[in-house]
Amino acid sequence: METDLGEYILQLAHEAPSHIVAPVVHKNKEEISDLFAEKHHLPRKTGIAELCREAREVLRPAFLNADMGISGGNFLVAETGSVLIVTNEGNGRLVTTLPRVHVAITGIEKVVPTLEDVSTLLRLLPRSATGQSITNYVSVLTGTKKPEDHDGPEHFHIILLDNGRSGLVGGEMQEMLRCIRCGACMNHCPVYQNIGGHAYGWVYPGPMGSILTPLLGGLEKSPDLPNASTFCGACAAVCPVKIPLPDLLRKLREKQMQRGMKSSQETFALKLWAWLALRPKLYALATRIGVRMMRMMGGKEKMLHTLPGASGWTNGRDFSAPSGKTFRELYKLGAHK
Repeated sequence: METDLGEYILQLAHEAPSHIVAPVVHKNKEEISDLFAEKHHLPRKTGIAELCREAREVLRPAFLNADMGISGGNFLVAETGSVLIVTNEGNGRLVTTLPRVHVAITGIEKVVPTLEDVSTLLRLLPRSATGQSITNYVSVLTGTKKPEDHDGPEHFHIILLDNGRSGLVGGEMQEMLRCIRCGACMNHCPVYQNIGGHAYGWVYPGPMGSILTPLLGGLEKSPDLPNASTFCGACAAVCPVKIPLPDLLRKLREKQMQRGMKSSQETFALKLWAWLALRPKLYALATRIGVRMMRMMGGKEKMLHTLPGASGWTNGRDFSAPSGKTFRELYKLGAHK
């Protein structure tokens, strides 16, 4: 049973999370009210405090009766053998202290040498994730319950997950292992904001997911993700651990080209664009013709309902037709004013 409130809501709805910090950000209060009424078989509530209390009353018996609690770990401390968990709801402590057995599962890149190292990362994570100086609950879990302790597990196990991570060490993608899962990159990514987290198809959405998913799950299984970026650089600018996300995305695109993973149509289109871009006068002529044709296609509505060669876009959305002038022409007009 999921104990994080957001994850619990998604479990009831049989949905995947859409954000690594705010997993249920795609649902509104009314949807959650309907879901709770359907699944809990209780009168529908609309107040936030009422909904939280209802979830608490359902979850508390699970906390008290569970034989085993399974948690992640934001960081692991090699010096002390500790697992550090940050939460804002307190569910982490109930999962790790009440059950007889606690199992912590986390990636091998989360291991840091000392508590001093953790203190540095702990200043970065909450600020970048939720804008807090520190989260409501910071738990440092070390070992099992002692005779004088009031709570804690009798058995404590740590599972270190590799899943392709060790293969990145020493390679050109190694910098991605610095990721602390704060979610700042997706909060500023224009692509993520427009398509949502579910479009990424796995547990990691946004710019960091566009890199981690191909690296851990295979580039062949997620060929679209490295291209889900405008290269605007916002993700790199806000990353608290300075991962060059656009550079890594570019490297994945290069790998796709090297492996021949691009379609012949896409390859031809890129070669044609490159040929034109190397010939500025011809490029300017082609763009002038193109925008004028698109303006005519837009008609009185000034909307493009279909676009030759781009049916994958226009099948599901309409485009505003251009004004009939290229950017260069509009820029010249603006410069004269």
